[in-house]
Amino acid sequence: MDIPLVAGTVATVVFAVSNLPMLRKALRTRDVSSYSYSSLAMINGANVVYSLYVYSLPFGPIWGLHAFYLISCAIMLVLCVSQRAKHRTATPRRHQWGSTRLTPSPIMTTAMMPSSTRHARGVESQRPR
Repeated sequence: MDIPLVAGTVATVVFAVSNLPMLRKALRTRDVSSYSYSSLAMINGANVVYSLYVYSLPFGPIWGLHAFYLISCAIMLVLCVSQRAKHRTATPRRHQWGSTRLTPSPIMTTAMMPSSTRHARGVESQRPR
């Protein structure tokens, strides 16, 4: 019995099973808003580079573990990109520099208007003195 091989196999199974709830929830809800896009992108990039090392090793449990990480992290990145694209098309873009102007509604009294709006409209302050 090869103890390192058994230890590697057990560790692979434990690591993979510990990630399944996160992956299952992300696939079920399609909500990965709590994950950082840059972090997922860096993890996937590192996984690709690390593959050069892992797959140069003799076949063993590390191949299975790394394949699981490659696939699960790629799924998370795809979900993140698609959620951001969907959110981007669903929300209207703001005006230049993200500014929003406060425009008074017809029922807004002059006392509630910002001072710049009152002066621009030539309305004197109607606050009690």
